Amino acid sequence: MLELRPFATLGAANHGWLDAHHHFSFAEYYDPQRMNWGNLRVWNDDVIAPGSGFPQHPHRDMEIITYVREGAISHQDNLGNKGRTEAGDVQVMSAGTGIAHSEYNLESTATRIFQIWIIPNEEGLAPSWGAKPFPKDSREGFVTLASGKAGDDQSLRIRADARLVAANLKAGESAEYRLDAARRAYLVPATGLIEINGLRAQARDGVAIEDEQVLRVTAIEDSEIVLVDLA
Repeated sequence: MLELRPFATLGAANHGWLDAHHHFSFAEYYDPQRMNWGNLRVWNDDVIAPGSGFPQHPHRDMEIITYVREGAISHQDNLGNKGRTEAGDVQVMSAGTGIAHSEYNLESTATRIFQIWIIPNEEGLAPSWGAKPFPKDSREGFVTLASGKAGDDQSLRIRADARLVAANLKAGESAEYRLDAARRAYLVPATGLIEINGLRAQARDGVAIEDEQVLRVTAIEDSEIVLVDLA
């Protein structure tokens, strides 16, 4: 089963410095039919204006992945971590017992990110933060970027039963991703136009997936695709 969630139907809030779209209920956007998808709780599509961002604020007991699509985001937290994550890179914050952080776009152009929150396997663990580069031009098929699953040793680790993968496909290229039985997935083309198992999705649309074991994605246009494999 594939359910298309067109970008135009997402929750939206434009704060001037932040143009945000929400795939799931978040902040002032509430839709009881879009509270979560399995253990995926938040997928925010954020465009952050130059020289602006999120001042220090707290999180607790959540796995928070930032996928940078364009520009860069600068992170600082109360554990002493600092980092600049640019397009092609991913950062992960395990909020655990509590962490306070800020995220700013210190660049001269807009930064575009996906903020993805996943419910952890266990609450009350020590907080942590990490980042890693995953150059887009070196990806072949779907590449695992962050994971809590055994065997994904080259990816950033999260403390959740989930895996974040991404692919960059030229027009006409295809890639497959296999889901274990009873798993769900949520897919968003960051750019381009794709067809997945016969369903067409445009840039920034969401596709909620269940009861599908083989996902075949074909790029109609050059496309960047992000997918979370979920419990």
